[in-house]
Amino acid sequence: MTELRSLAQPSARFAGDDGAPDPLTRAAIARADDRTGYTRAIVALCSSRLLLPIVASGDDTDHPDPDRHAEMAAVTLADEGSDYLLAFTGYDSLRAWQPDARPVPCHLDELCATVEPAGASKLLLDVAGPVPFVIEGDLLAMLAQGHSLVEFDDGEFAWVTTDS
Repeated sequence: MTELRSLAQPSARFAGDDGAPDPLTRAAIARADDRTGYTRAIVALCSSRLLLPIVASGDDTDHPDPDRHAEMAAVTLADEGSDYLLAFTGYDSLRAWQPDARPVPCHLDELCATVEPAGASKLLLDVAGPVPFVIEGDLLAMLAQGHSLVEFDDGEFAWVTTDS
């Protein structure tokens, strides 16, 4: 699970981030009621900071134990035959889901690349609201490879890749 551990490391690129959601991203997700709206939500997510929730797991004994330890883990949710990696657009939505989860800031491509190693097949954003949003299949795979979706002034969409 090296991929999961790397996301949990502090990153200077998010220094000063207070966890507030991007209002434009939230608005785009709220309007994702058709194919174009969904695609525009992906465009917005490609340039947003997102939060991966990390929770403690491991030894739950109630008595003192010098060998006791806890590990941090990304959260997956199983529902109706699908496994989802959870992520959030803001600290408010993460706290609405589970107040004691630790937010790890990351970008969409990092989250998508973490889905499979976490044992999931889909990415579920904002499970507790304001509007849940799922990314799966070929779209998830493209994003996991580091591609971003952009929209041109004429309403056309295209994939772009940046060298980092």
